[in-house]
Amino acid sequence: MKKLIDVCQIDAFTDEPFRGNPAGVVFSNELNTEEMQLIAREFNLSETAFLSESNKADFNLRWFTPKVEVKLCGHATIASIHYLLQQGKIKNNSSFTVSTLSGILRCNAKNGIYTLTIPTPELKLFDGNKEEIIEALNGEKSINPEKFPFILDDGGYLYIFVSSLKELMNIKPDFGKLMELSSARKGFDAFTLFTTETFEKNNHAHLRFFTPFYGIDEDPVTGSSHTTLTPYWAKRLNKNKLEAAQLSKRGGRLTCTFQHDRTLIAGAVVLYLKGKIQIT
Repeated sequence: MKKLIDVCQIDAFTDEPFRGNPAGVVFSNELNTEEMQLIAREFNLSETAFLSESNKADFNLRWFTPKVEVKLCGHATIASIHYLLQQGKIKNNSSFTVSTLSGILRCNAKNGIYTLTIPTPELKLFDGNKEEIIEALNGEKSINPEKFPFILDDGGYLYIFVSSLKELMNIKPDFGKLMELSSARKGFDAFTLFTTETFEKNNHAHLRFFTPFYGIDEDPVTGSSHTTLTPYWAKRLNKNKLEAAQLSKRGGRLTCTFQHDRTLIAGAVVLYLKGKIQIT
């Protein structure tokens, strides 16, 4: 029996078309995991979000890259909030919950700004082979692990400080080598490079994010990485509310608010397309 399913593509963390991070959004109670993965592969975006009804929260939410399901995705969640508002499933200036692989998360929609609240992850110092990572990133001149230790969160994201904005922009990773390191299962599968030197006074920090293991060489805007870095930035800059911009070709802006045991990630979105897909 054929299934006709509403879908859309939304650019998250931007108020301009063709910028930010594009996410597919699908709402259906009929799709199985295999179908979700196939749809995500067909969208071929960094992530596609799948919403459905839930008996644990207001909605269920899953995220898939073209290759695998992931535990957390910020931009596809922000896109999902907009979708739910446009479909009349939530109201403006309201909060609701989603059940995910990362637990029950709270979301909010208020006057075109969409917010995801995420518990602060557990962090530890990374004690693995830093030299092979630096070599794979081609960062010998810009990364000094003796001055700023590598940090690893409980989701397998590795955080690496780069001393200047110029050096962060000039990093050119060897994605094949990053893939080999991630596939060896050494405790990490994603690489977040960051700096607190910024272009503009109203920005507080910039980052770049690489994860070929999940089928994404460089992600345009990464909400989940900002969740981990916001507590670090808040302490270093003595600010609990920060404006961040990701240094990718598409670019994107986020407002990050640190509340001790949780971080709020917020941004705007732009609808790119909507339609229907047919599954037989």
